[in-house]
Amino acid sequence: MRNSKPKKVTAFAPATVANVGCGFDVLGFAIHGMGDRVTATRSENAGVRINSIEGDEGRLPRDPEKNTAGLSALGLLKKMGLTNEIGIDLSIEKNMPLGSGLGSSAASSVAAVVAINCLLGSPFSKEELLPFSVEGEIAASGTAHADNVAAALFGGFILVKEHQPPDVISLKTPKKLHCTIIHPDIEIQTSSSRKILKKEVLLEKAVKQWGNVGSMIVGLYTNDYELIGKSIHDEIIEPVRSLLIPGFAEMKLAALEAGALGCSISGSGPSLFALSKSRKIAMDVGMQMGLALDKIDLKYSMHVSKLNTRGAYCEGLD
Repeated sequence: MRNSKPKKVTAFAPATVANVGCGFDVLGFAIHGMGDRVTATRSENAGVRINSIEGDEGRLPRDPEKNTAGLSALGLLKKMGLTNEIGIDLSIEKNMPLGSGLGSSAASSVAAVVAINCLLGSPFSKEELLPFSVEGEIAASGTAHADNVAAALFGGFILVKEHQPPDVISLKTPKKLHCTIIHPDIEIQTSSSRKILKKEVLLEKAVKQWGNVGSMIVGLYTNDYELIGKSIHDEIIEPVRSLLIPGFAEMKLAALEAGALGCSISGSGPSLFALSKSRKIAMDVGMQMGLALDKIDLKYSMHVSKLNTRGAYCEGLD
């Protein structure tokens, strides 16, 4: 019988927005056009190796046990009992800034396990790949959280019910939603941004936050765009992390005045996201947010897209 398993597979995983304002560590969604590619190639030498990483300026570790993609790959092979029986070489292509708050580490983790899964004949479903992808996040932030990786893997809006073991629910994604991303030309590491967070919060603020998460989900399922916008408000994390982002208040105000439904920090920052009901509004929002940064002479990049409901996939195997 002819062996249908390929010798080389490239997988793509999209950039993601985690937290979505009110949903710290439990909400996330994927976007179009940005993301990472990982190519997995069979090797005669057992084990996992990272042969190359493009776009990281030599900053990411090549040791698979210290790299997000490598850790995820090792977890998958260990589960299959193939750690010492099969050889896989990984080539990683980074297509978003490091430390941007757009799930760069998650995209590499997800793309790696999706590529290897295809390389081995798809023994796992997407749902079964999630735990391996989460393992890779330990290398990036020191904790195994699933909001970015789940959004990159499945696409669309996701809700994380539990991180360990990961239990994720895919939510409805309204078709009109467009996302504007503004990435100021600075870098914030996830591990550093977590250190400044308060260990305790006032019960009053927590109750408001729970209400916002609940109403966000209702808004998604009822296509109530105004309710989605009102629910994005973050009572707990944004007031602390926004202090690390120059021009944050001015950008958020500019976004809302330009017609955005809501605006907040993407993940740990420094990128900001804004949700709008159309591409035109989303473009206008981006232009106005950019003008706010122009006033303080801070360079930035802008990205506008619909929400990505496809998630990660192997290229050329459709």
